[in-house]
Amino acid sequence: MSYLLPKLVRKAEVDKAIRNTFDKVVVLRFGRAADAVCLQHDDVLSKAQRDVSKFASIFLVDVDAEDVQIYVKYFDITILPSTLFFFNTEHVKMDAGTQDHSKFIGAFHEKQDFIDVVEVLFRGAMKGKHIVHCPLPRERIPQYQLLYKDV
Repeated sequence: MSYLLPKLVRKAEVDKAIRNTFDKVVVLRFGRAADAVCLQHDDVLSKAQRDVSKFASIFLVDVDAEDVQIYVKYFDITILPSTLFFFNTEHVKMDAGTQDHSKFIGAFHEKQDFIDVVEVLFRGAMKGKHIVHCPLPRERIPQYQLLYKDV
């Protein structure tokens, strides 16, 4: 279902999506089109797109595209899929009980999980918050371990 969502393959396209979307949450899914977990995530995103269209815009970013490597390095995208959220050009973070609050790592299990997260991000961002608490129960949040190189 990833063919239903707009794909961004250049830095200029990502910049334009972040800068030109006002009063909506910009959802950027970083991943690969051939990865099975990314395909499951894309399926959930495409099913939820219509329900969140009034307060969110969803874009897919290919991590293998040469031009977007600056974002991959800046946001330290090593585990796929990784989903970032922006609101009025500001990066909105989410405390999901994991080590990294800057992005949601892994796939959403259900369409309603994604809708709940985006709705909480939207409401928090409208109030001027830069970090919000994740509304999902702990068992629905993908768990992972961060490994640091040369530490």
